[in-house]
Amino acid sequence: MLDPRLSVIDERLSGIKRIIAVSSGKGGVGKSLIAAASALILSRKGFTAGLLDLDFTNPSSHVILGARSAYPLEDKGVVPPKVSGIDYVSIIFFTGDRPSPLRGPDVTNAFIEILALTRWSGLDYLILDTPPGLGDIILDLLKLIKRLNFLIVTTPSKLSLETAKKLVSLLKSVKAPIIGAVENMMMSGFLSIRKEIEGMNVRFLGSIPFDPKVEAALGDSEKLLKTEFARSLSAALDLI
Repeated sequence: MLDPRLSVIDERLSGIKRIIAVSSGKGGVGKSLIAAASALILSRKGFTAGLLDLDFTNPSSHVILGARSAYPLEDKGVVPPKVSGIDYVSIIFFTGDRPSPLRGPDVTNAFIEILALTRWSGLDYLILDTPPGLGDIILDLLKLIKRLNFLIVTTPSKLSLETAKKLVSLLKSVKAPIIGAVENMMMSGFLSIRKEIEGMNVRFLGSIPFDPKVEAALGDSEKLLKTEFARSLSAALDLI
């Protein structure tokens, strides 16, 4: 039997021009930070932007944005609150700060429920912070969200790069659009992995340096936007 929520999802997302899933094969590469900062940067560039945190493994965008007290309105669904100029929804609205030990069908059901409930306004960009990993999580999102494009985050480390390669292979096997990859946490002494990224026939959007000032800027969007991290990410986003 067809789940009636699936048709609702298409309607909820119909007013959004571009949907970008910020993804990584493994955790710890700065995916959530890049997702949250990307929405902020696009908003400051004059676009209407939203952020949807679907990282049920460790949602952290509310900490990055300083949005612990943000709550949605309920009006024939969930209406995203405005946080630092962006429309914002996080899985913590539904689970709180409690751990969410979801597996298999429960993950799919959670995705469907959030996507079907959320009433997005017309947006130029909706940025998704996706759970790290490969396989069913990515395939679920591709089934549920039409017009989904992927922005891949990796670091210069060999382990991160190898996982990114697997993610690229998975996405290409199902013909999912990849808009590019960013190299995060670049440090002096490391060689850029640009050639490896381009060798996968993926557009290299740029290197983002490791910025020790980011930690002190977490929770303060305006302070975060003034970091070298944000300036480098902004340049990368100009290419998408």
